[in-house]
Formats: sequence, structure tokens, C-alpha cells
Amino acid sequence: MKQVSTLFLKIAVIFIGMPILALCIFLVPEIAKFAAGLYPTITYMNYLVFIFFYVTAIPFYFALYQAFKLLICIDNNQAFSEVSVRGLKNIKNCAIMISFLYVVGLPLFYLVAEKDDAPGIILIGLVISFASLVIAVFAAVLQKLLKEAIDIKSENDLTV
Repeated sequence: MKQVSTLFLKIAVIFIGMPILALCIFLVPEIAKFAAGLYPTITYMNYLVFIFFYVTAIPFYFALYQAFKLLICIDNNQAFSEVSVRGLKNIKNCAIMISFLYVVGLPLFYLVAEKDDAPGIILIGLVISFASLVIAVFAAVLQKLLKEAIDIKSENDLTV
């Protein structure tokens, strides 16, 4: 049963990554072209949008890789190990980095929202930043619980 649930989660991790990859391939160039059209005097706007979205995709995919590694550890009965704690720490750090990047990138969202008269664009950046913070807090709590469980397990192994 455990193999089936982790297989389902592995497939879910892959399916989470596929739409973001499609967005990076197909939608980001259109967004960059749109932003460059709004500000034709800013010649580097196109590159700024490309850099922003592709840089934020890097920690996202690294966190997905860490989640996949964590599921492999669960399959190998190594869920309560230092590798799992490090994986959760990396996921937490990636989520914090994504949140930070979107907060720093809010002026870019503001520029596009102001020129296009669409304030919902700023809300998109804030929602992504908030969701990343929620994931970071959740990963931090899991990391702390897992570390305490490993400490209790090692104490029990020493007493026996």
C-alpha cells in the first residue's frame, strides 16, 4: 500500500512540474513580449521578465526534486533519517527564496498592472509569495518534528 501511495505522489510531483514547464516555454515569452509592448522605451523589459520568471522557476524545480528524493527515502524505509531532514530544509529554503523573489519582483508586477490598468496582476504576485511562505512554514514544522522523532529514536536505541 505504501508503494502505491508514494507512486501516486511521485506522479503528482511530475504532474505539478509539467504545467510550470509549459508556462515557462509558452507563456513567459508572451508575457515578456506583452510587457515590452507596454514599455517600448525600456529596452531591457523583455529580458527583465524572462530573467524574473526563469530565476523563480529554478528553486521551484529544485524543491520538486527534493520532494521526489524524499518520496524515494520513504520507499526505502529511510523516512526517519538525516537525508529527509535535509530534504525538508531544502524545500523550506526554496519556498522562502521563491517568496522573496516574488516580493522583490512586485515592482515589475506593479509596472505592468499600472500600464495595463489591471490591479489583479499585483494580487497574483502576492498570492504566489504568500503560498510559498505557507509551504515554507509547513516544511519547517515537518522538519522540526522529523528531527525530534529522529532524536527520540536515537535515544531509544541507546537505552536498549
